[in-house]
Amino acid sequence: MTGKMEIGRKLRRLRKSKSLTLEEVAQRANLTKGFLSQIERDKTSPSVAALKQILDVLGEDMSHFFQDAGKPGKNIFRKDERKPWGESDEDLPGVLMETLTPGIQYREMDPILITLKKGGRLTNEDLDEEETFGYVLEGEIWMAIEGEEHKLEKGDTFYVFPETEFSMENRSKRQARVLVVAY
Repeated sequence: MTGKMEIGRKLRRLRKSKSLTLEEVAQRANLTKGFLSQIERDKTSPSVAALKQILDVLGEDMSHFFQDAGKPGKNIFRKDERKPWGESDEDLPGVLMETLTPGIQYREMDPILITLKKGGRLTNEDLDEEETFGYVLEGEIWMAIEGEEHKLEKGDTFYVFPETEFSMENRSKRQARVLVVAY
């Protein structure tokens, strides 16, 4: 990391985190799609007025957008920094999830360690992501993808495309752990 703030890259991450297309943001900000694309690729710099228009569309305050300017991005995350959730949640019994990169704003992917106890079940709606890659680290899980079931064991992987219904469930007596990278 050079220490130089890449405004375009940050805007792209923010836009994607809001599930908006280039066209939608450009139209709402009264900019051309091509100009916004150049900004996001850091090929050109926006004027302050154009940046404010874009940030308004994205629901972001300019001071918040620049609050980490000049700070290097964090690259290393220790296991004691993780903030687990699930398990005690009534909606996700037997499921414990841990974000592996806590505190990163506007990230494009979300690596999550999922522990499924016996009977633990998770669906695409619980993850609320568009694309999902998974790697079974321990145990076995049953994946239902668009209604078709598959048994996955340690070392097996899966990739689920946007708008695909899926669920994963631990039907065994041993816990299962799955590394999921959601985008």
